[in-house]
Amino acid sequence: MSDVEQPAPAPAAKSPLDPIRWFLITSGGLGLSPVASGTVGTFGGVLLGVLLQWGLPGHAILAWSIAAVVLFFWGCLQSDYVARTWPKKDPGQFVLDEVVGYLVTLITYALITQQLPDALGHAGAFFWFRAFDVLKLQPCKWLEGLRGAWGIMCDDQVAGIYAGVALWLTLPIVAG
Repeated sequence: MSDVEQPAPAPAAKSPLDPIRWFLITSGGLGLSPVASGTVGTFGGVLLGVLLQWGLPGHAILAWSIAAVVLFFWGCLQSDYVARTWPKKDPGQFVLDEVVGYLVTLITYALITQQLPDALGHAGAFFWFRAFDVLKLQPCKWLEGLRGAWGIMCDDQVAGIYAGVALWLTLPIVAG
């Protein structure tokens, strides 16, 4: 063993894809909100969910599912970018997990009910997703401990499932 101090590893090089990474990870900049960035960032998921439902009404569940899977795995592979861009383990600016979690809420609700949410359903999906994302019921808390972007992304997907079930249980009561 040598007493010579090893040099720190060189920071990862910037990539031409970094502006696209930044746009998706911050939900078009919504994650930069100085207050409640996760809540504000979730509106990117609402926008995406509504646009896909409006544009592909007969295939909304499939469109949400494809978008959720692609964004989920892409987001999980962004650990190096996140580490060199923001110093925290789960930076508030990273809201792609909220976008995907909201889509999971819609998918869960639509698969259970076999219908697409209306405006009240989207509002309820937003409310329930944010509630379960903040509560971090198990296994969400455990999943949050996964390495890198996996820990950032995975817990919100379970919160989305919880939220979709809660929406199914409560929307008929609220809608009357």
